[in-house]
Amino acid sequence: MFVEQLQLRDFRNYDALTLALDTGINIFLGANAQGKTNIIEAVYFASLGHSHRTRAEQELIRWQQPSGSIQLQFQRAGVSQALAFQFVRGKRRRILLNGEPVRPKELVGHFNTVLFAPEDLYLIKGAPGERRRFLDGEISQASPAYYHELAQYNHLLQQRNTLLRKIRDHQAGANMLDLWDPQLVASGVKIIQKRQAAVQKFNMLANLMQRRISGNVENLQVGYVIHGWPVDASTNGLESWYNKELAKKRELDILRGTTSRGPHRDDLALTVNGIDLRTYGSQGQQRTGVLALKLAELEFLRSETGEYPVLLLDDVMSELDADRRQRLLAFICREHIQTLITATDGAYFPADGPGVFYQVQAGKVS
Repeated sequence: MFVEQLQLRDFRNYDALTLALDTGINIFLGANAQGKTNIIEAVYFASLGHSHRTRAEQELIRWQQPSGSIQLQFQRAGVSQALAFQFVRGKRRRILLNGEPVRPKELVGHFNTVLFAPEDLYLIKGAPGERRRFLDGEISQASPAYYHELAQYNHLLQQRNTLLRKIRDHQAGANMLDLWDPQLVASGVKIIQKRQAAVQKFNMLANLMQRRISGNVENLQVGYVIHGWPVDASTNGLESWYNKELAKKRELDILRGTTSRGPHRDDLALTVNGIDLRTYGSQGQQRTGVLALKLAELEFLRSETGEYPVLLLDDVMSELDADRRQRLLAFICREHIQTLITATDGAYFPADGPGVFYQVQAGKVS
C-alpha cells in the first residue's frame, strides 16, 4: 500500500499543492510552522476521517477561505484508488471514494496509516484513554466490523449514562436500565474479546520489535487489563461477570451519572523485563517501548490486511537517539515501507540519503 499522489487545496497553509510521492522514504525538511506536519495530517485524515491535531474540521480550511479539499490517489493490492475530502465552512465534510460518496463509518479500512508523533511518547506514561485509542485505532483499520461495533457500544454507553443522570434527577425509573444493560453487555463483550485477541498477537510482535531495537537485552510484554476483573480469574464467564458488575454498581453509577464497568475503562499493561514500564521504566526504555509499539502496529496491520500501511513520522527523529534512528531507518528500508518523515534538520539522516528529500517553506514544497 502506498500513496501515489497527494493534492491539497486551501488546506491549512497550502493554497494549492500537487505532490507525487516516492514509494520509499519521503523526507520533508524545514523550519517550524512551514507546513510539514500539514502534509502528514492530510494523509492521516484520509485513513481515519479525522485529524490527530484537532476535532474542529473548520480549522483545516485555509485562513479566510470558504472551502478546502484533500485528494489522495493510492495503490492497494496493485489497484489504484482515489479518496477525496471536501470541506465547506458551516457544512459537514463530504467524502468520496473512487468518485462515490461514502459515510465516515464506511471509510475506515480502505487506506491504512500508522502515525508516530511526539505526543505518542506519552502513550506509555499517559492516561489509559490514550492506550485505548491506540488499540482501537489499530484494530479498526484492520477490521471495519470492529469499528462499527465500537461505535455501537459508544452509542449505547452514551444512552445509558444519560439515563443514569435522569434517574438520579428523578426524571426516570431505575427499572429502565433493565432494557439497556443487556445490550451494553453484549456489545461490550464483543469489544473486549476482539481486543484480547489483538493484544495476544500484538504482544508477540511488540516484544520482537523491542528486542531488535534494544539489541536483544529488553523483553516487552503487552497485556490487556479488564477494569475490575479478578487477576487470576478465567475470562470464560465474562458476560455473566459483566452483568453482575453492572447490577452491583448500579446505585453508584446512578449517583455519579456514569457507567463504572466496561471496555471504556480498560487498559493495557506494559512491562519490560518484568518491570512496570509506565512507573519504573527509564526514559530510554519508555521511548524504545513506544517505538516498538508503533513498529508492531505496522506488522499487525500487515498480518491482518496483507500489506504494510503507510508510515507517518512527524518530527520524532529529534526525540530518538542516533542508535534508535539508525535501527528505525534500517527497518523501514529493509521492509520497503512507504514512509513520510518530517524534520527540522537533515543531520538526522545518513549523508548518502535514505530517500527523497523535500524542502518545505511557507506552504511551498520543492
